[in-house]
Amino acid sequence: MSALSERISIHTGDITRLAVDAIVNAANSSLLGGGGVDGAIHRAAGPELEFECRMLNGCKVGEAKLTRGYKLPARYIIHTVGPVWQGGGKGESALLASCYRRSLEIAAAKDCKTVAFPAISTGIYRYPRNEAADTAVGTASDFLQQNALPETVVFCCFDDQTAELYRRAVARLEER
Repeated sequence: MSALSERISIHTGDITRLAVDAIVNAANSSLLGGGGVDGAIHRAAGPELEFECRMLNGCKVGEAKLTRGYKLPARYIIHTVGPVWQGGGKGESALLASCYRRSLEIAAAKDCKTVAFPAISTGIYRYPRNEAADTAVGTASDFLQQNALPETVVFCCFDDQTAELYRRAVARLEER
């Protein structure tokens, strides 16, 4: 077991049910809820979340902002806005990596031991899931090698096929 596989875990299921310090929301730039994981998080957290999000004045692509978790088991929600896939030549990879890095920086600053991520940008934003998994795992690995917190990063996948892409991304990093 390498240090990486001890600090990164892959979970298939509903991110809103995870009892972690923080979950990451794949938000839109308004932060006021939407479809997919964003809508699910807003519904599960309750109406207080939208009220707090209105005070944040949105969020830029590649950035992240923090709110309370409200009715979720997670203490915090870190909202990040991933890039829309435009073919890969518009800086999407750097923006997606920034989503993960900024979210991890916020989690560490709030002393979060555990943080869970969805597959950011892979839904309606059409980011290729395999490339997104490589970027997510690579960015998290780089961060974890340099920081004690968070102790554990969970990649919470909606389905088994996505979870397998994350497992393979971790395996590729461990082979290096």
